[in-house]
Amino acid sequence: MPFTHLSLNKKRTISKKRAISKNLGLSVLALAVTASAAAPTAVAQERELLNSSYDIARELFGEINPKFEAWWQEEHGEDVSVSQSHGGSSAQARAILQGLRADVVTFNQVTDVQVLADAGLVAEDWQDAFDNNASPYYSTTAFLVRDGNPKGIESWDDLAREDIDIVFPNPKTSGNGRYTYLAAWGFADQHFDGNEEQIHDFMRTFLRNVVVFDTGGRGATTSFIERGMGDVLISFESEVNNIRGEYGSDDYKVIVPPVSILAEFPVAVVEENAEDNGNEDLAHGYLEYLYTEEMQRLLAGFNYRVHNEDVVAEFADHFPETELLEVNDVFGSWDNVMDTHFGSGGLLDQLQRR
Repeated sequence: MPFTHLSLNKKRTISKKRAISKNLGLSVLALAVTASAAAPTAVAQERELLNSSYDIARELFGEINPKFEAWWQEEHGEDVSVSQSHGGSSAQARAILQGLRADVVTFNQVTDVQVLADAGLVAEDWQDAFDNNASPYYSTTAFLVRDGNPKGIESWDDLAREDIDIVFPNPKTSGNGRYTYLAAWGFADQHFDGNEEQIHDFMRTFLRNVVVFDTGGRGATTSFIERGMGDVLISFESEVNNIRGEYGSDDYKVIVPPVSILAEFPVAVVEENAEDNGNEDLAHGYLEYLYTEEMQRLLAGFNYRVHNEDVVAEFADHFPETELLEVNDVFGSWDNVMDTHFGSGGLLDQLQRR
């Protein structure tokens, strides 16, 4: 029956019911608000830290991250998680510039952190934020040769022989590759007493012997181990030792040349991202954790050289002595290196064209 045909009494009855219903609704709403206020606050979502790192560090941080998560929970009573993004160090820096929201970087080259500082994502004084120029560990370049070292490779000068095939990552895309190039140049500079023509001749032959330029260290490892390419793989000392341990100590031999280069592994908080993600304290805590004695020992177990004196003494027999050339001493500065050697049309391009 249409509402307009209802009797006055029925209208009053409906009005009373509506009033009762309205009062009940307000009562229920009031109870709901009271209950909500009395209920415990919902558990905040677990914080997640993103670490952007170099290509061959997957296994290393696969060990470090769970230990840090447990340590943070014990120290702060908070469950957190750490995720990883891996690739060539320079490629990772570019990804952050293009929007990857990493909270921290653990790279293998100073310039890849500096480019983030120049863009305002990392503090200008980032190298002063942590000890040892913000490098909790370091390494050098070394050679991995096949069982028996059939080509008799012992030093850099052997790598300029015509019968040698070399594998190492592309210096244009990989910090690992850049250190290899610079170590070879540093050897030649010392060996030829700074004679530019002889240095260039050596480097030209050295580069000509490279059979594949993979974009990152892990790709170079795959080419050498799984694809069987090359007589020697040049990579970080840590990587070649880890490869030998994984694929068989009887099948490969590690050669640390008498002269090589100091390869620092710089770390930094990506301040802008960490602040936006609400992870500033977590980011700083994570990088400081790498300096603890426990982590220094773990790093040494992964064949990285460390600074903690007790751990250094403990692993003294593990790392052969070698003369470590420093980039600033040989090349003036990283800025000079990047412009002169690795910029478009630079010495690397020139040497490869001839």
